[in-house]
Formats: sequence, structure tokens, C-alpha cells
Amino acid sequence: MPQQAPTKVNPWFIATAVMLATFMEVMDTSIASVAVPYIAGSTASTTDQAEWVLTVYLVANAVFLPASTWLSEKLGRKNYLIGSVGLFTFASFLCGIAPTLPFILVARALQGIGGGALQPLSQSILIESFPPEKQGQALGLYALGVVVAPVVGPALGGYLTDAASWRWAFYINIPIGLLAMFLQSRVLEDPDYIKNAKPGKLDSIGLGTLGLWVGCFQFILDKGQEDDWFGDTKIRLACAVMIFSFIAFLWRELTAEKPLVDLRALKDRNLGIGCFLIFMLGLVLYAITTVLPVFYQTLLGYSATKSGLAVSPRGLGAMVSAIVVGAVVAKTDPRWFIGLGFGILGVSGMWLSGFTLDISPWSLFWPIVVSGAAISLCFVPLSQAALGTLPKSDVSNGSGIFNFLRNVGGSVGISWMNTVAQRHLQTHRNELVHNFSPANPLFRREITQYTQLMAQHVGPRLALLRAYALSSTRLNSQAQIYAYMDDFRYLAYVAFLCVPFAFLLAKPKKGGSPAAG
Repeated sequence: MPQQAPTKVNPWFIATAVMLATFMEVMDTSIASVAVPYIAGSTASTTDQAEWVLTVYLVANAVFLPASTWLSEKLGRKNYLIGSVGLFTFASFLCGIAPTLPFILVARALQGIGGGALQPLSQSILIESFPPEKQGQALGLYALGVVVAPVVGPALGGYLTDAASWRWAFYINIPIGLLAMFLQSRVLEDPDYIKNAKPGKLDSIGLGTLGLWVGCFQFILDKGQEDDWFGDTKIRLACAVMIFSFIAFLWRELTAEKPLVDLRALKDRNLGIGCFLIFMLGLVLYAITTVLPVFYQTLLGYSATKSGLAVSPRGLGAMVSAIVVGAVVAKTDPRWFIGLGFGILGVSGMWLSGFTLDISPWSLFWPIVVSGAAISLCFVPLSQAALGTLPKSDVSNGSGIFNFLRNVGGSVGISWMNTVAQRHLQTHRNELVHNFSPANPLFRREITQYTQLMAQHVGPRLALLRAYALSSTRLNSQAQIYAYMDDFRYLAYVAFLCVPFAFLLAKPKKGGSPAAG
């Protein structure tokens, strides 16, 4: 088993160098979301077509997450990491100058390829660079990048889009990427097991089947609600291809001598359970990150910038929690932190599900802060528990699987919440419309008030029509907020479900071997 070699530089310099790139990459998964309508307008495409800007990135990123182990052994981890940051930075420049939608889609795919290595390599470098008693603090810093970045993304993207142009949502990556490459070239070194690795040939069949089933899966998630899921022939065909390619991928990875992804690592108890929990945490994290800005914009009339800023307090809660947990997790049983974090996350979801249209931004401040703190409370010890029982030579592979499932969980969460919001909007509207009748005295009083108000500006008949239109708008808004409340409630149920699974993780031994050894 590879032993931890002493680093020649302060490990916190190493942490800063790798986390700059990780923060930039994770932030880019959400920073473009608020700019989609503007991208559509600039490239003469529809909003649905412009949403592929988000999808193409996620697919390319997810496919190259597991491939990072082989590529780091083949090219050298330091060279591969710096090259990935360079590709990501160059692709960001191409996104910014893109004149057409196909051009930006190709650039976003390159971004995803470059970004696929950043998360697992950063995580494994952090674990190997710190002694066991400091690994909790290192993973706390990692959590700041992974948990805070999706919150900062919409706020920063909205501001840049409103203040300058959507292109600056990509240009912002260029100085960060160049600085990260410079620091990494100065402080990183490859450990002996990377220098002496013999990766063999690339598992091209595994990479191909992985890309095929992930691409089909993402297509189903993106287009399912729009095309009535399995009522559409394209969705059924994509599902069949996904199942076939997924089975082929499993068979290949379990039988190949040198697989692209060593799925046998999931036999490790902590990694297996940890991957399930990080899938659920990614589902909740990205779902909330997506739902809240839309909630602010559609129901409260916020601009892109204001809606992004309104959800930013979650970053404050995540930051404080990550620092505190990182400092104390090595001295306690991490399972209690994970269970407590999921429990608090469930409570914050139920808290959010109790609001009405008569709220202000401050009404949501504390539940958003609490949800951010809960996510960091889960993420820091979960990363340590899931990867801490693996040999160092397996950490990169385990980290690739771990982060891959977090991204897949995020895709599932976004699609699920969008589907619930749309389907339940229809359901609640059908329930509320029964009160939309002249036989209802409350409805008659409302129509009378609106008619009198409108009669000051138009004739009696037009005033009555406008009164009905205003009442219909209020009804739709009420049905929509009920649908969003269902979203938050379901996310709370998912969080509560995860609490007992935290205690199925193996309890770490006090004074035991290093977490990654």
C-alpha cells in the first residue's frame, strides 16, 4: 500500500492551488443558468435549444470524471490537472466569443472535458497532502468549493449578465484559470505510485458505453417533462439505448482487466454507502439551487441579479459550517455529523414548504442559511468517511465515482423538481378553480373590488374582463406556490430518508491509520 510522503511545500498552498480550479469548475455548472434566455437571443435560438448549453457541459463533465484516474496515471497527475485547467480556460474563452449556438455547444463540451478531472484530482490531492488529523480541515476547504460554488454561480452570473453581457459569465474563468495553472505548476508533485503507475491501454469500450448511457440519460431528464416522458417515441428510444449501454458498461467494467472505472471499489462498505448518500445530497443541493431562483423570478418578480443574491445566504451558512466541521470532525464520529446534517436539511425543507405569497426575502433568509449549513455538515464528514477507508492508490478512482454520482444526483434532482413544479401546478389549479365561481361569496367580492378599480380607467364590460383576468392570475400564482411547496416538502422527505443510512457507515477507529491509507 502506498505510504504518504511528506510534502515539500506547505499543504495549505497546495489546497489553495487545487481549490481555485475546483471552485471555478463547480461554479460553472450553474453560472450560465441565469444567462440562458440571453444566450438564446444572441444566437437566434429558442430557450429550449439554449438549455443544451447546460446539458452538454454536464454530459461531458460526467463522462470524464471516472476517466480521470487512467488519464492521471498515463499523463502524470500534475500534467493532467494543469492541462485540464488550461483546456477549461481556453474553452471558456471560446464560449465568450461564440457567434452561434453550435459553436458554443462545442466549446461547452470542451469545458466539460477539461472540468471532468478537477473534482476527483483535487479531492485525492487534498487527502494525500494532509496528515490524518488535518484531513477534516482540508475536506472542509473542499466543501467550500463544491457546496458554495453552485450558490455563488447564479448570483454572479445574474450580475454579470445584467451589468455587462452573458459572455462575461465565461470570461470570468480566464484570470482564475491562469492563476490556478501558475500555482499548480509551482507547488504540485506527483507521488511515487503515480510516477510508477502502468495504466495500460485506455478502456475505450468502457468510455464509449459510459458516454452513451449518460448522454441518453441526460436527454431523457432534459426533454422528459417537455415531451410527456414515455408518451414520446424519442424518449422511449433513448431509454432503450440507455438501458442497453448501461448493461454493456457494467459488464465491461466488471470483466475488463484494466477497466476505465474499477466498480469493485464499491465493495468497500463506506464507499458504497457514501456514494448513495452523495447521490441524494447532490439531488437536494442542485434541486434547491435551481428551484429557488425560479421561485423568486416567477412569483416575486425578481430580476436575474436579485434572485441570485436572494439565494446567496446559503453560501454563508455553508461556509461557516464547513469551517467549523472541518476543524472538529477528525476528533469525533463523523456519522453523527452526517446524520445531523441530513436531519437539519429535512427540517429546513419543511420550513421552506410552509410559506405563502405574503412573504418578503427576509422570510426565506434563515431557512436558506440553515439549509446551506446542513449541506456542509453532511458533505465534509461524508467525503472523509467514503474515501478514508480506501488505499491511496484507489482514492482517485473512488473520488471519481463519488463525484460522478453527485453530478448524476444533481441532474435527477433538477429534472424531478421541474416535473413536480409543472405537474402539480396543473393539479392545484384544477383544485382551486372550483372556487372560481359566482356562487362563492369571496370570489364575488373580489371580482366586485377589481371591477370597481378597473372602471376608473375603462368601460364596465372591459373592467369586468380585466377583473376576471386579475383573479385568474392570482389563482395561477397560488397554484404555482403550492407546487413549489410540494418541491420543498419532497426534498425534505429525501433528506429525512438518508438519516439512518449515515449510521450504516463503518465507525472510524480512534487513533487508527491515516484516513486515506
